[in-house]
Amino acid sequence: MIFRMNFVRTITIALALALFGGVLNAPLQAWGEAKSSKADLVDINHANAAQLKALPGIGEAYSAAIIKHRPYKNKTQLLSGGVIPEAVYNKIRDKIIAKQ
Repeated sequence: MIFRMNFVRTITIALALALFGGVLNAPLQAWGEAKSSKADLVDINHANAAQLKALPGIGEAYSAAIIKHRPYKNKTQLLSGGVIPEAVYNKIRDKIIAKQ
């Protein structure tokens, strides 16, 4: 009887950890991912041509245009200034920043 109670208790704790362990860790993982992704942003005011060309849709011509029109107050100036087309901007908008 004691063995059976210990077994049930062990199974209950294991299930609780399996079910709620991931739920409790998810916000911490998401916070860590958000923090690291901000560090991975490419600064369009300071990136070199190679860093800009690593962005999707940015080749030799667009990277040269981005560098030529610096400095940017914000990343949307890539669109308003006609530096890159909207389709390309939509691919990179979550990957860039314009630091002063």
